[in-house]
Amino acid sequence: MDIVIGLIVFIAGTFAGFFANRFLSASNQEQQKLAEQASESEAALVQYKLDVAEHLDSSTRLLEQMNSTCKTAMSQMEQSTKLLQQATPANDAMPFFSKETQEQLAQTVNLRHDKRKSNHQEAVTEPPLDYSGNPSGLFDDSKQSVTTAK
Repeated sequence: MDIVIGLIVFIAGTFAGFFANRFLSASNQEQQKLAEQASESEAALVQYKLDVAEHLDSSTRLLEQMNSTCKTAMSQMEQSTKLLQQATPANDAMPFFSKETQEQLAQTVNLRHDKRKSNHQEAVTEPPLDYSGNPSGLFDDSKQSVTTAK
């Protein structure tokens, strides 16, 4: 009987060990999968940090390049402004028309004013040109004879 009890305990222990091993090994496998996922996530995070650092570094270089380009452009603008100010003195502003043209314009203005004064005096004494001295009688109220040709 001791052998039968020992055999039953052995079989029961085998089944208990088998099921315990299956249960614990599944948990162990899940832990291994989680550990692998955690290490992959950490590697992805490290790669992301490197990518962000590289992006920020390239952005910094581009901004420095833009800054130097702007400084160069500003210095060129300052030099151009200085050269332009030296080339055109403020005292002797260049006239729009030459001296001869201004004299001719002044003469034509004087001539036009003289004509206007003389035309004004003539217009007062003479009738307008659209009135003729000999009326044709076309718009007269008198009856006209009608001629009909056969």
